[in-house]
Amino acid sequence: MVLSLIIGNKNYSSWSMRPWVLMKELAIPFREEVRNFQEGSSLSAFRAFSPSGMVPCLLDGDETVWDSLAIVEHLAQNNPRVWPIKGRSWARSVAAEVHSGFAALRRGCPMSVGVRVELENPPPSVATDLERLVAIIETGIGRFGGPFVCGAEFTACDAFLAPFAFRAQTYGLVVGKTTQQYFAHLLELASMQNWQRDAIADPWRESGHEAEVAALGRVTADYRRT
Repeated sequence: MVLSLIIGNKNYSSWSMRPWVLMKELAIPFREEVRNFQEGSSLSAFRAFSPSGMVPCLLDGDETVWDSLAIVEHLAQNNPRVWPIKGRSWARSVAAEVHSGFAALRRGCPMSVGVRVELENPPPSVATDLERLVAIIETGIGRFGGPFVCGAEFTACDAFLAPFAFRAQTYGLVVGKTTQQYFAHLLELASMQNWQRDAIADPWRESGHEAEVAALGRVTADYRRT
């Protein structure tokens, strides 16, 4: 039975992007279903398929898995390449930290793949989160040799870090050379290129996300289809 992955709009949904990119990179077959985000904070429309009312949501036969980290662990049951062999516990720790942390960086640099923004006076907490993110990436590449954060192969650890490559691109985040090269390598992946292409091609806009980005600084470019 083919898996179904229900995701939000690709321009905005960093959470959806994680399992999507992982499944594409590992050639795990699945059917994609995109559901437009709802205006406002209502989750009721998504509760028809996701108990939490949120995306991503994986449908596997009679099983429903409705959290990005849980989806990755579900996939790992039948796909040993999801997690690296060497440094597996470290990779899981990183994914868990990214899953539950970096709130300031998320709020200060929300996902918007198709635009470029010049930030105005970001709070110090954004810089603190960014410093920690760079430390994770530099530690992983220094320990395992790159080009991915746990070595030669793309794994779930990279999938959880991948949305930050788009955030760095959107907001011009200043990072060290190692992290810059890592983000550039991620952005060159076919899965990342395809996600970006679809995000730019999507004409749908959600006013809350758009207002959030506009309030953070000056939008210098918008490559999305109008």
